[in-house]
Amino acid sequence: MSTSDRAPAAVAHGPRTGDDDGRARVARWERTAGPPHGGGLRLFGSELAVLFRRWRTWALLAALAAVPVLIGLAVRFSPGRPPSGRGPAFLDQVTNNGLFVGVVAMIVSVPLFFPLTVGVVAGDTIAGEAGLGTLRYLLVAPTGRLRLLLVKYAGAAVFCAAAALTVVLSGAVTGLVLFPLGPATLLSGDTVDAGAAFGRLLLMAGYVTVSLLGLSAVGLFLSTLTTVPVGAMAATVVLAVTAQILDSLDQLAWLHPWLFSHYWLDLGDLLRSPISWASFGDNAVLQLGYTVVFFGLAWARFASKDVLP
Repeated sequence: MSTSDRAPAAVAHGPRTGDDDGRARVARWERTAGPPHGGGLRLFGSELAVLFRRWRTWALLAALAAVPVLIGLAVRFSPGRPPSGRGPAFLDQVTNNGLFVGVVAMIVSVPLFFPLTVGVVAGDTIAGEAGLGTLRYLLVAPTGRLRLLLVKYAGAAVFCAAAALTVVLSGAVTGLVLFPLGPATLLSGDTVDAGAAFGRLLLMAGYVTVSLLGLSAVGLFLSTLTTVPVGAMAATVVLAVTAQILDSLDQLAWLHPWLFSHYWLDLGDLLRSPISWASFGDNAVLQLGYTVVFFGLAWARFASKDVLP
């Protein structure tokens, strides 16, 4: 077929629009919805495929992976050893054991980089679909609003785990390349071998994942309030920063245990022997509370209001 023959067909069909994307996605969701038993997992798999096929998702993970690389390079090529007591916690241990690159990167990323990336993903869950015009097509599929909301939150939770593991693995590789590896000295003064130390790093990734679940629920709720995803993203990040500012004010000590960011930096308790699980448990209970409350608010908004553009 000649170019002139193809031109009228292209004009007739027109450019691909958000409606076309919505119809394509609803077709995939209908295929994955399947029977009542097991359909939820296939639907979840479809959501993960959409999330991790986006260039934005990989750009966010690449930015997180760069944090330990930059820390490692800065320490490796600095004129002297980092002074003890200055800079992020454990920075002075990096030159002795490369696994501490991951530890420092986790501590540095918790206050800003993790909330920033998770805020982008969580704030886009519903608002992004509404802004593109694909939400109404997704709701036509045999999914139901509650099921769609659960899948969206679960996708954001998986991204939280992916973000934490990205920093840990990037830190481990950077430390392996730039510094010696060996037994690590814990906060309690005990020494563990490199394998056990890497296991502690994985536990820290789990701690950070749990820490971000409450923020993900907040972002999901904010995402149901607007059809502009940038607004939901920005509001989620601002709330994360605000919570940390409030948590630093001694005058508001009574409020600190109720802030979702209160236990974020207690991940250092995993570097003791024996491990202190108290902060992990308190953090998990707090994040569960935020998840229940804000997922409930998101469901109330999503179920009772016309969120379609």
